[in-house]
Amino acid sequence: MSQYPCSNCGANVEFAPGTSVLKCPYCGAETPLAPTGVRVREHAFAEFAGLPRKPVTALAANVFTCRGCGAVTQSDRISDRCQFCGAPLVADTTGGEMVAPEAVLPFGLDRDALREALRKWASSRWFAPNGLKKVTEAESSHSTYLPHWTYDASTTSRYTGQRGEHYWETETYQENGETKTRQVQRTRWYSASGVVARDFDDVLIVGTTKVAPKHLDALEPWPLADAQPYRPEYLAGHETLRYDVEPETGLGEAKSRMASVIERDCRDDIGGDEQRVNSVDTEYRQVMFKLMLLPVWIACYLHAGRTYNILVNGRTGEVAGERPYSVPKIVAAIVAALIVIGLIIFLFSLRRNG
Repeated sequence: MSQYPCSNCGANVEFAPGTSVLKCPYCGAETPLAPTGVRVREHAFAEFAGLPRKPVTALAANVFTCRGCGAVTQSDRISDRCQFCGAPLVADTTGGEMVAPEAVLPFGLDRDALREALRKWASSRWFAPNGLKKVTEAESSHSTYLPHWTYDASTTSRYTGQRGEHYWETETYQENGETKTRQVQRTRWYSASGVVARDFDDVLIVGTTKVAPKHLDALEPWPLADAQPYRPEYLAGHETLRYDVEPETGLGEAKSRMASVIERDCRDDIGGDEQRVNSVDTEYRQVMFKLMLLPVWIACYLHAGRTYNILVNGRTGEVAGERPYSVPKIVAAIVAALIVIGLIIFLFSLRRNG
């Protein structure tokens, strides 16, 4: 377990979002994070599959012993705060029982930036109750690193399908006893087959089931190029969830996402006016992966007795989550729309009759 005492007053320092320093929350002293020279590594999935490790369900909780007050607490998080004195705690991830993080995208938004992101989001919500503006002062908010898997692969796919080419025929039909003709579009289908290849880089898969995937997906894109090699100092003062999605499960999801891209490649290769893809046989080579920690502010607020959750991208400020709707505003908008439509019909009738 790691804690980082302030060189000035001895209190525990925390990573300051948007900087490269550890800052003391009491005296304000800063400790720069010196470069380590370490680079982000990716691991060959084939080699990893044969290594001994415990399944996530069998992992014991991390035991934290606070050096400040001496309290002992247990948590399934990688980093947390002491339940008694609030000091930041960071667990050792080198035990070998689970996959250790290789990269972290450090927080870029502090609490002031969080409030501004929430203010802009709240002000842009149509049909929201007037009280929604209070979301800038949420009931609770905490900075949390969420685990994500990234996967790389080189793929070669052999496909079979059909290419459709449009042509036109003249069709004769009867209308009111009169014979007429019209042009009708037809499609001629031809067998097609071929090979397409594509390299995938950093296909991102959420590594936790504790946060709604639809809200996390809405926080994309992430500036993954800004990720840094993992070091526990980035986690000090912030919560970090431990992954509960196994890397094998993540790879299956990644291949599913790759498959949709590969099918589009097959359709492009088939050409023509329409395409049918009957079968795709994909070979995956050089499959690489890593565990990455991404920064998310998790906030919640109360409205009309209900709790709403909001997620904020800790780098870009993108906001996603739940929001209430104002029934009076919606009703007023519907009534206004009906009045406008009725006025248009009335004016049109006057013009037509005049």
